[in-house]
Amino acid sequence: MKFTLSWLKKHLDTDASLDAIAETLSAIGLEVESIADRGASLAPFRIARVIEATQHPNADRLRVCRVDPGDGAEVTVVCGAPNARTGMRAVFAPPGSFVPGTGITLKVGEIRGVPSAGMLVSERELGLGDSHDGIIDLPDDAPVGTPYASWAGLDDPVIEIGVTPNRGDAFAVRGVARDLAAAGLGTLKPWTPPPVVAAGASAVAWQNAYPEACPWVVGRTVRGVRNGESPDWLKRRLESIGLRPINTLVDITNFFTIDLGRPLHVFDVGKIAGDALTLRRGAGESFRGLHGKDVTATADDCVIADAAGAQSLAGIVGGEATGCDETTRDVFIECALFDRVRIALTGQRTGIHSDARQRFERGIDFALLPAALDAATAMVIELCGGTASEITEAGAQPEWHRTATMRFERLASFGHSTITPDRAAEILDRLGFAGVARDAASITVAVPSWRNDIAAADLPGGSALDQH
Repeated sequence: MKFTLSWLKKHLDTDASLDAIAETLSAIGLEVESIADRGASLAPFRIARVIEATQHPNADRLRVCRVDPGDGAEVTVVCGAPNARTGMRAVFAPPGSFVPGTGITLKVGEIRGVPSAGMLVSERELGLGDSHDGIIDLPDDAPVGTPYASWAGLDDPVIEIGVTPNRGDAFAVRGVARDLAAAGLGTLKPWTPPPVVAAGASAVAWQNAYPEACPWVVGRTVRGVRNGESPDWLKRRLESIGLRPINTLVDITNFFTIDLGRPLHVFDVGKIAGDALTLRRGAGESFRGLHGKDVTATADDCVIADAAGAQSLAGIVGGEATGCDETTRDVFIECALFDRVRIALTGQRTGIHSDARQRFERGIDFALLPAALDAATAMVIELCGGTASEITEAGAQPEWHRTATMRFERLASFGHSTITPDRAAEILDRLGFAGVARDAASITVAVPSWRNDIAAADLPGGSALDQH
């Protein structure tokens, strides 16, 4: 599980240092596997102004650029980018810089008879994306001389933690923040989805012929969207953890998969055959998945199908035929609760690995569906426009309410004799376990919807309690 420090702080109000956060994560069972400081590798690169870009005297496809890197010393850079132009703001790499996307350390040289000191770089050359059509073109108000990583928010440490199979809730930035808050490293910020103004029935309805595999599913249509490239903040957030931005609608679903641990999927309504999507068993049919490979669904698998056939391997991978692209005008947002065992078996059989599968087979928050759908809908409307329908659903929220008991004697047997009953109750409350009953020997709590790894039995002595 990867996330940036700034992403974590969207959910956690803390002044703790990065070292303190890393130490606490490992202490509470979310072992830190790595911390990547992207700012260090991008430190040499600065925002520069192209004073003048003229045709190279000896090469048709090259430009000679006079560059102001902000330190008072004008330099000449020979550049092959088609978008190099007079007056633009770009990213300058001085001689001696190691360019991560090329593996080259820059030297002062001569290109076709013209001296060149440094380089104006593209996103790919900085290792920030696939774009190599031209050099990075910054807004006119980008401050010349400023470190590019700092200005672009790329000096944000990336933390990678190991998550045990039982902790599905820790496959969410918010879940990690909750555990850190319980360990005393700050306060969990309140979260509620933005309100959604919805009107009219969804153009696509749910039908569920396989409730054993999906007890509850919700969704809605958003009409009149404009799908395209995501805003920089969203692209950077996904790129920082190794996810490639696709388009705004898809990027929104990927964002909430990581942010809330809540996988979603989007269908292009114009590509759906009929006016319903059905959850059913596979019938041996094949379809092309969004991962670029053919998928064949057996009778043990759950698929999402329209009138033309299977369009998604439920909870694992969507299909190309109904995928969203820049032509999408009406979108249907899916938010489902899939059976973790069936997801695991289908995933093992097909060998398909996805962030959605990873979360579903470990267990997700039973109660989060409508709230997550509203949050995704609000972001779709904010970034793509459109009008939301009412929610359509099939099935119902499973009964998940249960209690669990922690016996203080057992807690002491784990080596936690210094934790008082009052302190144990406080930590449990911070983790979302509301107290139901307490006596001298034990405390009984209501297990929160996101902790489906806790059965209606004694609580273990671990988790955030290990820290105290």
